[in-house]
Amino acid sequence: MQTVLVFGPGFLGTMFAESTPGAILSTADIANETEVREAIEDVRPDVVVNFAGKTGKPNVDWCEENKSITFRSNVTGALILAGVCQDLGLHLIHISSGCIFYGTAPDPRGWLESDFANPVSFYSCTKYAAELVIAQLENTAVIRLRMPIDSKPSTRNLITKLANYPKIIDVENSVTIIDDLMEVVRAVIAQKATGVFHAVNPGSVRHRDIIALYEELVDPNHVNEWINEQDLVSQGLARKARSNNLMQNTRLAEIGINMRPINIALRDAMEKYAAVVKQRD
Repeated sequence: MQTVLVFGPGFLGTMFAESTPGAILSTADIANETEVREAIEDVRPDVVVNFAGKTGKPNVDWCEENKSITFRSNVTGALILAGVCQDLGLHLIHISSGCIFYGTAPDPRGWLESDFANPVSFYSCTKYAAELVIAQLENTAVIRLRMPIDSKPSTRNLITKLANYPKIIDVENSVTIIDDLMEVVRAVIAQKATGVFHAVNPGSVRHRDIIALYEELVDPNHVNEWINEQDLVSQGLARKARSNNLMQNTRLAEIGINMRPINIALRDAMEKYAAVVKQRD
């Protein structure tokens, strides 16, 4: 069994560490090289996974108001951790974001791993800035996820976010079911794979589809107002336009890692989500 050192004791990092045999969760500050080296020296891992980063609470608009903190975590910290792993010859899995892409891809089927990104928000700029360096390093994999959907209610879960919004835009997107993401990261570790990977479930989904499934399985009395994408900023609901895109996950398939189609994975996640809600009630 490989020893996996996980940085980033947040939503995804904690979930991965708790569900992965041989994983140890670190609370070290990745922007502090001394802490990073001490954590690695204490554990002596076979592989390092970086789930650390600032996404903002309640959303990425927070990053627009806290640029120095966001930069320190998403750029400085990410590069320090990557540099230490390079020095020590450790396989690094860096968790990044598909929110670096905005709008229609050059390929109508979606953005490819090799496409140059076009980030708009400060958050997406910091994620891409770190990637531009990390993706060029040896023995390193970058995994991009999109709009995480979990089977348990959480403020980080797209289902919960949409259900709580009084106004929602109806746009088509690639998304990531978290249960599948955990399997992808473990598979990339097992294969010692390198390069950039899109961890999105094949297919696409609209916000309207998610809400329809939520009303079918969780709350038939749910109501919301549908607005246009342009209304988000004009009505003061967001500071910057949101990333909406379709992504292809060709590189995972090339190495034999297959994620479930989104229609199957989303219903499975929503059924589990509904079960948790009913237990709480």
